[in-house]
Amino acid sequence: MSFAQGRAVLAIPGPSPVPDRVLRAMHRPSPDIYGPDLAAENRTLIAGLKRLAGTSAHVAPYIGNGHAGWEAANVNMLDRGERALALISGHFGRSWAASARAMGIEVEELDFGLAPPDPQRLAERLAQDREGQIRAVLVCQVDTASSARADIPALRAAMGDHPAFLAVDAIASLGCEPMLMDEWGVDLLVSASQKGLMVPPGLTFVWFSERLRARKPSSLATPYWNWTPRAEAEELWQFWGGTPPVQLVFGLNEALRILLDEETLPAAWARHEGLARACWAALDRWGADNPGIGAMISDPAGRARSVTAARVTQASALRDWTAGKAGVTLGVGLGAPDPGHALRIAHMGHANAHQLLGVLAVIEAGMTALNIPHGSGALDAATAEVARLA
Repeated sequence: MSFAQGRAVLAIPGPSPVPDRVLRAMHRPSPDIYGPDLAAENRTLIAGLKRLAGTSAHVAPYIGNGHAGWEAANVNMLDRGERALALISGHFGRSWAASARAMGIEVEELDFGLAPPDPQRLAERLAQDREGQIRAVLVCQVDTASSARADIPALRAAMGDHPAFLAVDAIASLGCEPMLMDEWGVDLLVSASQKGLMVPPGLTFVWFSERLRARKPSSLATPYWNWTPRAEAEELWQFWGGTPPVQLVFGLNEALRILLDEETLPAAWARHEGLARACWAALDRWGADNPGIGAMISDPAGRARSVTAARVTQASALRDWTAGKAGVTLGVGLGAPDPGHALRIAHMGHANAHQLLGVLAVIEAGMTALNIPHGSGALDAATAEVARLA
């Protein structure tokens, strides 16, 4: 017997659920791309993106996914032969480093395993770089695979007066975690549409500081990837390097209205905090009778608020059960030491208490059906956390 009929629940860390309002906003015919209406829509989008990142500096939009955003960041910030220091806390930090290295950029890695980056280790490494060979520090605010959460203000402070640019991947965190780009001294920020921004995949953005804008142009920045024409655009096509992604612009503006003007960012950050803590409470109870169950990141301060990576006995079988028997798709254990016994639970973007509590209930039903040992009281603990924070 299956209980999977009905609306399926996608609890993977991107693409995340899209609000019906956003889908309706996208379901419109394209207007004249040379007319004033779409140009005004685009200006609204650019202003909203700056508010979202907490910056008055520059933003360059691109048609693409997060990997495209990395490439845009790499080719404008660094040149062939220049050195970056990548802080690695999982699969995606390592992938960003690899994408830069493939372009001829020298990349040194500081690997923290499945833990958040340690500001002290960063300070010690930069203190050794007396000649200033390290031109940029690359870090994921949230590594989507490990769910490690970097303390960006602490890392910026650890850099002291070293001249390297601070470049942050906020693909899995923007809209879900605080990001105050100007206040925190972030030089470059990368994000994309399909996670906390609640829009289908297809848009990526690079925000960059005036300090970065003033650097000598990189020889790697081809006409399409060069961010200067996009950030200084006067005509609509210049923002996008050609025909704009009209329906995605409509959708993202609707999502930003929800996030910035209706819910507001502080409320969204608090909602994600509460959902994360409810998830962690359930994991703690399940793990009480099974040391094979628990959050991948031991310290709650170092855990993402948008996704939780977890060790779970027989996770692959459990994922099959939740999808096939109950219509809930969980994330694979990407980059985990033992992927067959790891999974990820997303609580990002268009997510609320009943979605998360339903996901947790289905996980418990699956563990019961598959005879996976687990402690009791998980759902009570999660609901109590929601009630405490509401």
